Amino acid sequence: MHTTKSLSRRSFLKSTATVAAGAPFLLPSPIWAAETKPNDRLTLGFIGMGTQNRGLLGGFLRRADTQTVAVCDVDTTRREAAKQTVEDRYAKQTDGGAYKGCTAYRDFRELLARKDIDAVVIATPDHWHALISIAAANAGKDIYCEKPLCQSIREARAMVNAVRKNKRVFQTGSMQRSSKEFRVACELVRNGKIGKIQRVEVSVGGPGKWCDLTTEADEPGLDWDLWLGPAPKRGYNSVLSPRGVHQHFPNWRAYREYGGGIVTDWGAHHFDIAQWGLGMDDSGPADIFPAPEPNATHGVRYTYANGVEVIHHNGNGVSFYGSEGKINVNRGQFALWLGSEQKAKEAKECDTIAAQYLADAKVRLYKSDDHRADWLACIRSRQKPICDVEVGARTVSVCHLVNLAYYHGQQLKWDPKKERFVGGTGKKEWLEVPHRDPWRVA
Repeated sequence: MHTTKSLSRRSFLKSTATVAAGAPFLLPSPIWAAETKPNDRLTLGFIGMGTQNRGLLGGFLRRADTQTVAVCDVDTTRREAAKQTVEDRYAKQTDGGAYKGCTAYRDFRELLARKDIDAVVIATPDHWHALISIAAANAGKDIYCEKPLCQSIREARAMVNAVRKNKRVFQTGSMQRSSKEFRVACELVRNGKIGKIQRVEVSVGGPGKWCDLTTEADEPGLDWDLWLGPAPKRGYNSVLSPRGVHQHFPNWRAYREYGGGIVTDWGAHHFDIAQWGLGMDDSGPADIFPAPEPNATHGVRYTYANGVEVIHHNGNGVSFYGSEGKINVNRGQFALWLGSEQKAKEAKECDTIAAQYLADAKVRLYKSDDHRADWLACIRSRQKPICDVEVGARTVSVCHLVNLAYYHGQQLKWDPKKERFVGGTGKKEWLEVPHRDPWRVA
């Protein structure tokens, strides 16, 4: 099994001057849409070629305005399979039926050193998101990073700082914001159509736990040390990184060393919608209360400074409760009650509800019906996309605060502006996660 030595900053920057020799063969314009010129296409690199990024890759490969030129994974089989997917797709569009313009990398730093890559799509395990995103921003790449944004509140702020400093366009992969049912639900809430909001119920799974998996035999073709990266040193286990191309989502996300359980995994979707509906994209809760019972996996609640309460429940979805009505929303699901009368039962009624109740709306939310297309459009316009890095940072901070209430069983008082505990609650070290040498978040 291979191990990886850290590239120094000097060697990383030096490599950008020499890697141009591996610049891609740009496909000729006739095979693309007539209006797309070769120089108008954005060149993309993909980092982490598991189930999620293979899905994202397929979507981008269908677009005429992008060209994938590099893929990266610590698993030989996954990265070579991704490379083959890219080259097979483009080969079908060439006269000769062959294409060899995609390079596969084991180490993300080699991919980021390429000056010919405009933007990167990151879908590694969560414990890598911050380090790779910050390195990408510093390398001048625009970034699409999967949710949840990162492993700690401090990492989240470091990511925002790096993106802003380098003037990059960053899309967080909390893609429910690009779905009509969620936007209509949040516009109804923001425009007071169900009255004054009293509480929100966010239903997702439970918090993370420490990894107690046994050590399995190493297999060739996986750089396990690089998979671990900043996480604590431990032996290989296939639950964390199943070998080769697989069709499921590995369960590393259950463990605190690599994720935050379902609180962060799905919370990055549903707590995100609560934030959007309540207009808290630049803020967060003021008080976080532990679950009523020790070792509970649900029941943490938090309140904002305006008194609105959010409760973590089991299940899946988001419910907004107002003084004059209620909204239940989930993927492909939408239900609206005004008083005791149900006005909508299905997501297909969203257009009718919007026409009836939002024609006079004073608050109109960012409209996107394609998360990937929105990011690409914003790369060209240099505007912030629908789920900018600040949005992702605020949402993941909520998720981490909920988890901290489970982990420590204490009430926490939070200053969302300064992003620190107040009132003698919490500890500063809870805002960070340790990083194994030589990995550091600046």
